[in-house]
Amino acid sequence: MTIDADALLGTRAVEAGVQALAARNQHHLSSMAPEEQAEAANHWRELAVEVLSATREALSPATGALPDEGTGRAVIVLEDSGGDEVNVHVTFAPQLEELPDGSIAGTPAQLAAMSILESISGEEDPNGHGHSHEPGHGHEH
Repeated sequence: MTIDADALLGTRAVEAGVQALAARNQHHLSSMAPEEQAEAANHWRELAVEVLSATREALSPATGALPDEGTGRAVIVLEDSGGDEVNVHVTFAPQLEELPDGSIAGTPAQLAAMSILESISGEEDPNGHGHSHEPGHGHEH
């Protein structure tokens, strides 16, 4: 049996990762208020996407080798979350570096991803709500 590396970032795989983390942390989850449970689920989704992105990278034939110095990757995952809502998950490897002047340093692929995210955040949707994204972390909206 072969596994499609791209399937690792599909909804089924991400939700399986979230469910595994929820099961592992059930003792904490049961004592949380509903808003804390939602925050924990979002955090676990970010972790699952980051781990599955790294796994996908390792399993992809063209990219499974160790990267050359100065190379990196950025993975943007857009996921329907019901209605008109979209979850945006972002991972960077290696992590972006914030410079003293507040600018971000990264590889060409990472800076291109940041540019895409900035263009998304600059657009308003028909409901009048914008987007914002934290470098190195997934984001729900």
